[in-house]
Amino acid sequence: MKQKKQEREVRRIRHQPAWITLNGVATGECEIMGISKTGAKIVPDGRTVIPPRFELVFGDQKRQPCEVVWRRGRMLGVRFIRLSQPKNGGPEGNPGAPLTI
Repeated sequence: MKQKKQEREVRRIRHQPAWITLNGVATGECEIMGISKTGAKIVPDGRTVIPPRFELVFGDQKRQPCEVVWRRGRMLGVRFIRLSQPKNGGPEGNPGAPLTI
């Protein structure tokens, strides 16, 4: 039986700047090459070391927690992490949840 190909989320081509932040402090700049509701393809400036999880800050100051899912040379694929409140009151990441953009 043939396996169905998983449909990829529609990405919009963008060439917009954003900031990479860690613990609320900007550590470097990047360019967003493409973006969808669930993630983005980014190219960080050459001086920034990218940790597995960080926040992207867009030009409108909107902050989006991310995690790296792939790396190819200087280019990175990131998944947006949506923070939700579980019943016990602590924050919990939900990587599969879509982002409203």
